[in-house]
Amino acid sequence: MPLKVLVVDDANFVRDMVKRTVRQLVPNADLLEAPDGARAMGIIKSKGVDLILSDWEMPEMSGEELLRWVREQPKFSDTPFVMITSRGDRNHVMAAVQAGVSDYLSKPFTAEELTRKIGKQLKRLGYKTHSSGPSNRGLAFSSVEVLTGGRAAAAPEPEAASEKNEKFSGKVHLRFPHTSCEYNLLESSQQALCGTITRPQILPTVFDQAVVDITAENGQALARVNAYVHSISACEPSPTAERVRMIVRFVDQDPAKQSVLADLFSR
Repeated sequence: MPLKVLVVDDANFVRDMVKRTVRQLVPNADLLEAPDGARAMGIIKSKGVDLILSDWEMPEMSGEELLRWVREQPKFSDTPFVMITSRGDRNHVMAAVQAGVSDYLSKPFTAEELTRKIGKQLKRLGYKTHSSGPSNRGLAFSSVEVLTGGRAAAAPEPEAASEKNEKFSGKVHLRFPHTSCEYNLLESSQQALCGTITRPQILPTVFDQAVVDITAENGQALARVNAYVHSISACEPSPTAERVRMIVRFVDQDPAKQSVLADLFSR
């Protein structure tokens, strides 16, 4: 009987990445998916699952609420449950541990980190994983929505790379799988941000995951949103350019997060 794996996340982009990794490890796996905890609960009840990979922050029902419900079900009390989330602070990790999480993975993550976490649970279940490792092209290439842009509005283009966006007075910080940096915001919308960064030692590439941390001038956290690198280019025609222009597009479908973004960037 094929392994049943349930992937739960409100972002299609993230679900595609996780499913691709599972497929590489267990080619014949039966992959199920849900955009939130409530619909995941319905799938678990009707179809049963062997492994759950879930986001924390989702509309309708959070990953933590789903985890607590799963652990209350005698049939699924021991089902491996991996929490994949941008909330990596100690309090949230402890809450997940107390709720009975099997493992924890912080966004943004590398293909190798995701493979290792999933492989650990598959070994626990007694499944032999496929020998081929993560694709060299990167996990994000499995998402047709990302490649085509779907029906989302076009990402904003800056009018002048040297002028900071005046509509938003707070700060934006970007986190990538291998680095993090401050973001000089130039243009913004509810779908994407355009700005510049100081070129880091490890430069992110198109389709890399990103977590966007948005804070007020006084340091108060306003939003934390999952995104991906839509485009990247040097601010000057030189291979040693210190400043890089980057557009990041949001992938979260959570109405609460979208409402916050509308309030911040639609003024």
